[in-house]
Amino acid sequence: MTSEPWASAPHSPAAARPAAGTQLAAKRPQGEKPPLRIALTMLHLAALGLLGWALFVTVFALLGVGLGLTLVFGIGLLFLIALVYVLFGAAWCETERVDGLYALGIPPLRAVQQHAPGFGGFLRMMWAQFVEGRMWQAIASFAVATFLGLFFLICAQNLVWGVSAAILTATGGAVEYHPNSGLLLAPFIADLPWFAFAVVAVLCAAAMVGLALLHRVLTVWIARAGAEAEHLQAAAELSEQQRAGAVRAADLERTRLERDLHDGVQPRLVSVGMTLGLAQQQIDADPDSAKALIAEAHTSTKAAITELRQLARGINPSVLDDRGLDAALSALAGRSHVPVTLDVRLEGRCSREAETAVYFVIAESLTNAAKHSRAREVRVTVRLRDTGTLWARVEDNGVGGARVIPGGGLDGITNRVLAAGGTFRLDSPLGGPTSLEVSVPCAS
Repeated sequence: MTSEPWASAPHSPAAARPAAGTQLAAKRPQGEKPPLRIALTMLHLAALGLLGWALFVTVFALLGVGLGLTLVFGIGLLFLIALVYVLFGAAWCETERVDGLYALGIPPLRAVQQHAPGFGGFLRMMWAQFVEGRMWQAIASFAVATFLGLFFLICAQNLVWGVSAAILTATGGAVEYHPNSGLLLAPFIADLPWFAFAVVAVLCAAAMVGLALLHRVLTVWIARAGAEAEHLQAAAELSEQQRAGAVRAADLERTRLERDLHDGVQPRLVSVGMTLGLAQQQIDADPDSAKALIAEAHTSTKAAITELRQLARGINPSVLDDRGLDAALSALAGRSHVPVTLDVRLEGRCSREAETAVYFVIAESLTNAAKHSRAREVRVTVRLRDTGTLWARVEDNGVGGARVIPGGGLDGITNRVLAAGGTFRLDSPLGGPTSLEVSVPCAS
């Protein structure tokens, strides 16, 4: 489509995330019953009660050794870096565990990226990861689940003991108390009837179910709080990107208009003024020459009017407002120097901002296909998707190698798309073909 440099616009991570305030609904996997969910939660609690303490032992060991050896040739720094990796790994596993158990649909935990080069940049990245809020929320969820798991195991032990004691006493046996058994009842158990042990077993079973339900309430609340905080941050990033894109697009559009006026219409109007001045000087002495000059000025005036109309169309194509994107693209294809195949299927209208962004993307693509890519054909596809997104794809069979340079035409439309909250993707290998895709929210 173009060998004019296109610089594909980077995809914003925030744009792919749910907007601020989106409620994360717990979605139950199809076919799974609540009792099965409770049973799975109990298994999780049992496993965490047995194994979860290993993480805390590891964390405190790394922290102690790291702080103790930091002044010894910086050896302790290696242990502190390992501590950050252990914390992030545990937080990632906890996030996936809770999301998989309760099908919350929360985004996965992502590591902080290194933005500055060198070892100093690596240390800053480690610190940013260490203080990252969502990681610590997941660690808090892991700690809560581990403590609940410990109580769950105590209840499970007493459940097994209560059932065994009830059966033993009901059949005439005797129950003996062992001080180190960790059981809930006092040493007077030998004097209790069998149904007292049955009551203990029932209470322990109820406590285990209650712990499973409490685990769900607490961990889901923590997970949702972390996800909501991330969504708010993503929304703020997206808003800032949109604002920056709008400012950049407006600046590039102003620069383009100044250049077109200075290089095109202004010299032509100056020429018209000079020609009319010469005609005025010769109108008495040489009327025929004066008439020829006036005719030349008239032709130049019409050309200037045509250029002004083209500039106005570049600012705000009236057909787009009056008849919609389909008609505007048909008019655009009719003026193209390269044959264009249009495939536009739209049900209704989108917002003016979304339609304008897509229109100018296609207009700039056709201009570049005619000027730079040596394409013999261009295909334009536009759809209004069920997700409320206006999607367009432009393909040509030119020489490829397209990229964007700052200040170029496609730099402007890239920022226009970002300002509308959309995404922009370019694929243009050397030798072609070139394809460009944009997606813009219809209610942008």
